Amino acid sequence: MKRTIAYILISASVALAPLAFTTGCAVTQGRESAKSYAKDKEIVAKIKAAMYADRVVKGTQVDVKSLNGVVQLSGFVDTQQARDRAEQIAASTRGVVQVYNNILLPTGR
Repeated sequence: MKRTIAYILISASVALAPLAFTTGCAVTQGRESAKSYAKDKEIVAKIKAAMYADRVVKGTQVDVKSLNGVVQLSGFVDTQQARDRAEQIAASTRGVVQVYNNILLPTGR
């Protein structure tokens, strides 16, 4: 009897595990198609590459996310100039529809 219950619990766990791990994905929720997901990954890669090449913005300080061409920038930068430049880089990237600049500057300086 105990074995049967154990087998049922294990089977249920194995069957439900993929469902639990994919519920947060934008593609499985219908907010984004597989094609636009790939396009968003390309947009993020282009923005990050441009930031790493730029002298003003440190690419390691800025996190870039994209969903259907809408880009969100976050992180901490040292100057207002770096914050503005990061937004400019993102906005000038092909495929970007809108940019939300949530980059923060240090306080107390």
